[in-house]
Amino acid sequence: MGCFPCSGDSSSSIKKRERKRIPPANNQYKKDDQSQPSTDIVKANEHKVVRKEEAKDAPQSTTRTDGDCSSISGEGENDGIKINGVNKARAFKFDELVAATENFKAAYFLGEGGFGKVYKGRLADTGQVVAIKQLNPDGCQGNREFIVEVLTLSMADHPNLVKLIGYCVEGDHRVLVYEYMALGSLEDHLHDPWPDKKRLDWNTRMKIAAGAARGLEYLHDKMKPPVIYRDLKGSNILLGEGYHPKLSDFGLAKVGPLGDKTHVSTRVMGTYGYCAPDYAMTGQLTFKSDIYSFGVVLLEIITGRKAIDNTKAATEQNLVAWARPLFKDRKKFHQMADPVLEGHYPVRGLYQALAIAAMCVQEQPNMRPLIADIVTALNYLASQKYDPETQPPVQGSRKNSQRSRSIDEDKKPVTVDGQ
Repeated sequence: MGCFPCSGDSSSSIKKRERKRIPPANNQYKKDDQSQPSTDIVKANEHKVVRKEEAKDAPQSTTRTDGDCSSISGEGENDGIKINGVNKARAFKFDELVAATENFKAAYFLGEGGFGKVYKGRLADTGQVVAIKQLNPDGCQGNREFIVEVLTLSMADHPNLVKLIGYCVEGDHRVLVYEYMALGSLEDHLHDPWPDKKRLDWNTRMKIAAGAARGLEYLHDKMKPPVIYRDLKGSNILLGEGYHPKLSDFGLAKVGPLGDKTHVSTRVMGTYGYCAPDYAMTGQLTFKSDIYSFGVVLLEIITGRKAIDNTKAATEQNLVAWARPLFKDRKKFHQMADPVLEGHYPVRGLYQALAIAAMCVQEQPNMRPLIADIVTALNYLASQKYDPETQPPVQGSRKNSQRSRSIDEDKKPVTVDGQ
């Protein structure tokens, strides 16, 4: 599957698809001009992360979550990274992490992605179970993502963002230590379910969607400066006890436009199928780029389909392209429900969830809703519990050949995609 350029692991506990760059089409993809000075490059000096003086022509911002391959010193594993004078990340010695994983024992291996390998471990001094992610030494991109991730999570504090326990910068070693998310990723549960594990029911799906939206809202509206996630997808939504969702992998995060700026110009990064078409074509990154990605994830949650699935017929390989014609016909909404639900979902709740997804994936970014409005809508849907014991299953889903139960067609259809 084709992807945009980036490296980094999608989660602290699961395997994800590798991300690569898609060749430009008709020279419409913009790249960063490497000859131009970068803005406010973050680097480490005497074991502290400091800011380099902003370049003259760089966009103005108070903080930048970006860096280069020379940005972290190979020394200084004893001091935590300093962000605005607050020490929020613990610096580990590499020997401590070797001990925590029993020398990165194969039995503790959790997964591997663009960033490197992920292992489960237990810290000797606290007994805490953690996920330990090692940077792949091959390539510069992962080192940059390492810096961005440490900085972003050191500034962030929200129940729907994965917690960074600490990091290790020692010699050539670059390691991130996270809280361990026992239930893996949303992608695992939707597309690669564990043996003997119950598939996600409707209530759990809406809970996960609402929680992921709240995490994104924090990045967009609560962080100072605001952050564009740029890599929202199912493999980056990790699940803890009770299916509590947390966003992870902030290596591609970018400070959003400030002041009168409408966008950030940058080379196109992300995962094919989740990347907003306007961003892919112009390189202009906005908060609405994340909204599109969220809409794709919400469609995955509702339908159980992958964003891109090359095993399906040509007309169904792209999830958004498959869904758009169906958005226009309320009578076909039941065809979009995940067949493993076996009709166990509220009809009105399905319509409302699809309406949200349809608005998020509109081609024109200014037509996509704000994340705060999405949170309000999904919090409501998550609060409306579906009880399969008292509500009969909807007939006529993709897995059920029986005739659909009647729906009041005289009611005005849900307004989606300008219809």
